Amino acid sequence: MPTQSPVFPAPVRRVHVPAAVSTTSGRASALAPALAVLTSLAALAGGAPPAVAAPPHGSDPKAVAIAGRVMEALGGEAAWNATRYLRFDFAVDRGGKTVMRRAHTWDKWTGRYRVEGKDEDGRDVVVAMDLDTKEGQATVAGAPVAGEELKKALEAGYAWWVNDTYWLLMPYKMRDPGVVLALAGTEKKGGDAWDKVLLTFEGVGLTPKDRYWVFVNAKTGLVDRWEFVLKGEKTPPVPFDWKGWRAYGRIQLADDRVSPKDGTRIHFPVLEVPAALSDEAFGLAAKP
Repeated sequence: MPTQSPVFPAPVRRVHVPAAVSTTSGRASALAPALAVLTSLAALAGGAPPAVAAPPHGSDPKAVAIAGRVMEALGGEAAWNATRYLRFDFAVDRGGKTVMRRAHTWDKWTGRYRVEGKDEDGRDVVVAMDLDTKEGQATVAGAPVAGEELKKALEAGYAWWVNDTYWLLMPYKMRDPGVVLALAGTEKKGGDAWDKVLLTFEGVGLTPKDRYWVFVNAKTGLVDRWEFVLKGEKTPPVPFDWKGWRAYGRIQLADDRVSPKDGTRIHFPVLEVPAALSDEAFGLAAKP
């Protein structure tokens, strides 16, 4: 275990719907996140990570055991807690073109965080903040901002972290408090099989009616696919295949998500677990 207590997010969730699959009219735009679903990485809790020995309230012990197998396949909880730094780009591709990209640098032990992206008006936004206090600095279109504009930039940066990190790290969050796990059967194709775990939510998040089905490979213990329905809508689940699992330091991460329905791709063209980063890496004018 690290000498500093790792910052471990508690489950608060947020939803964005892509223009391509939105069921609401007139609100999504090409500059909005192409797909950002239920996220359980939001309000930070200092100190040790939550215990996971006991099944979450209302969860099926068999589903909890599968979630535990996922964590072990990822490298184990100790390896996750000992992983301090993450650096990654979150990108969305449609029709073979990248329509959105954001660059993140995160110190999970202290909550230091930096992100670069574009706002809904297409302006470059850089945010350097403390995820625990939600305080920090920002530039918009290259100029420092203050007051209400700074507040909006910090809120946007925090929301980007919530969303993009969950796309990357959901399998590490399956046993969070408030996440209810149920075994939803198995699926087989050829010589492959998957345990299907349903995630619902009790007393957490902004959209408690969201549902997730996570497909865990019976051989590898890794997540090969997820499907979701947002806000309890009566629509078919939206699927994304998880691809590209490999070791990054002591943990496993996958760098690709592809929709078999329309080819939308959520991917991480930059994905690193640095052993060390300078303080300057978390400033507005970042240096490696």
